[in-house]
Amino acid sequence: MATNKKRKKMFISVLPDEQVELILAEDAKITDYFIEMLHQAKTKGNIYKGTISNIDTALQAAFVNYGEERNGFLQIDEVHPEYYLKEHNANAGRKYPPMQKVLKNGQELLVQVVKEPTVTKGAFLTTYLSLAGRFLVLTPGQDQLGVSRKIEDEGERNRLKDILRDQDLGEGIGLIARTNSETQSKTNLLKDLQYLKRLWKDLRKKGISEKPPVLIYQEKELAFRAVRDYLTADVSEIWIDHPETAELVKEFVVLTFPRRQNMVKLHTDTERTLWERFNLEKQLEQLFGREVSLPSGGRLVFDQTEALMAVDVNSGKISGSNFNEMVFKTNMEAAQEVGLQLRLRDIGGQVVIDFIEMRDPKHRREVEKALKNALKADRARVDVGRLSKFGLLEMVRQRLGSSALSVSTEPCPHCKGWGQRRNMEWRALQALKDIYRKLRGKNCPTPLEYRVDGELALYLLNHKRIMIRDLEERFQNSILILAEGCLE
Repeated sequence: MATNKKRKKMFISVLPDEQVELILAEDAKITDYFIEMLHQAKTKGNIYKGTISNIDTALQAAFVNYGEERNGFLQIDEVHPEYYLKEHNANAGRKYPPMQKVLKNGQELLVQVVKEPTVTKGAFLTTYLSLAGRFLVLTPGQDQLGVSRKIEDEGERNRLKDILRDQDLGEGIGLIARTNSETQSKTNLLKDLQYLKRLWKDLRKKGISEKPPVLIYQEKELAFRAVRDYLTADVSEIWIDHPETAELVKEFVVLTFPRRQNMVKLHTDTERTLWERFNLEKQLEQLFGREVSLPSGGRLVFDQTEALMAVDVNSGKISGSNFNEMVFKTNMEAAQEVGLQLRLRDIGGQVVIDFIEMRDPKHRREVEKALKNALKADRARVDVGRLSKFGLLEMVRQRLGSSALSVSTEPCPHCKGWGQRRNMEWRALQALKDIYRKLRGKNCPTPLEYRVDGELALYLLNHKRIMIRDLEERFQNSILILAEGCLE
């Protein structure tokens, strides 16, 4: 019996020394999108030697100077007990000690960036370090053995656990088998482990000898991480539009899949982009939009507030003899698309989804189930609530890194990020008000040059010409409306 196996492809587009973009697609539909602008250096995963600059007793957190522009944020539950200056008995009724009693200002520690800094907040740090390899993750300071929850086959999970248990890791060091470790030979797994152990040995040595604040370990660039983290056996092709990057990826593929080194393909067409060749541009445009269309005519509307992301499921053009069934169908489509969009946009924190109200409890449970199934492919941790009778569902998602939207967009200069701007009539009247104020001034130049953006300049000259002429006659002065960026 034939199986409908999905065709997975990876696309990497590189602008040398400036930008790297990565797309993962299944049957020509984008499932993951990442972008890295090299001037916005990523710090997530980097390990630093830093010093505590301040301890906030109310927050039970320390601010750590690790060499970046803004101090990092370190909570007490992210501090390994090896850094405690005095012993704490966790069985005495309190899991964590008061931070001010076990740490001090000026204390040195190794920290890893868990979450990138934002415009208003410093990076989120941890002292529980982790080093990712191709198949394994080494966790110094965490004596644990684990297997990725995405490996569901019980026999394979037991095989991997047996291999991990047989390894001599040393005291206080743990090991986790990544999703990519599934079906890998013991030899390949042990090679990866040897690499990670050497890396940890070098890091420890550097952590002892270097003076803080200093970078101890830097994560690889996006193209390398993409192949390391996302190249699985079901990816059939890797298309790259940069020859040097293609060669680096090919070297990695040869080590991982020696019989499939031809899977790396170079895009050399100068007449069209990699995205145009594989018809991916329209999907990318929708990713950056506020609205996403659904197959049955409905749409999703995304609105970011200070506290949460609100997702509204709009019925749009849905119609039919059985309205309740159409509502259910639209909500099911929305649940699947929301799961995808949260991942593509890397939306983190609290999310509230406003589904179209359904009366049938069974329909509500089915929509919940569809959303959870759509989130199974997400590498981020998610916690999904129940769908209320009013159609509201709350969930929390871990943000994995800086989203494509956050690194490539900025607030509108007119509305300052409110999502709306003043209309042209209001702006024109404010400009005339300002011109009137300047004309009344004692030292008003002749003629009065007034600079505005091109759109407003055209509006003033086309719709407010009579008022401008009246002001010129009243104050016996000439008014020159100049469009910014235009020749005088």
